[in-house]
Amino acid sequence: MASIYSWTVVTFIWTARLPKFFERGRMKRRFCLTLDLKDDPKLIAEYKRYHEKIWPEITRSIKDSGIENMEIYLRGTRMFMIMEVNEDFSFEAKTRADQDNPKVQEWERLMNTFQQVLPDAKPGEKWLPMERVFKLED
Repeated sequence: MASIYSWTVVTFIWTARLPKFFERGRMKRRFCLTLDLKDDPKLIAEYKRYHEKIWPEITRSIKDSGIENMEIYLRGTRMFMIMEVNEDFSFEAKTRADQDNPKVQEWERLMNTFQQVLPDAKPGEKWLPMERVFKLED
């Protein structure tokens, strides 16, 4: 039988390792987006190499916009991005800041050589929001 002390330690260790998106008892906002890469193994490999260490100016622009966590997954040519953002984040403000940042514009021009917009994208759209169709509830 476990003592109260051991359960307290286990609980403390578990809660100390909770994902960063839990703060003050609530989950941060999350957005899921998708985009394709061009169907060229050399281009895909090069895209992945660029993302092994993105430019520091790009990291700064992402964090400054209120994006606190970002992951990109790849299956074939389809990419899936998960963004966890704080309460200050807005897509509109991020777009304006990016338009005024020459280094972000340079990065975007470079990434455009690898990326393939989805067929249902409107002019100027790239990463498209995904619709959640399921959520496991208690």
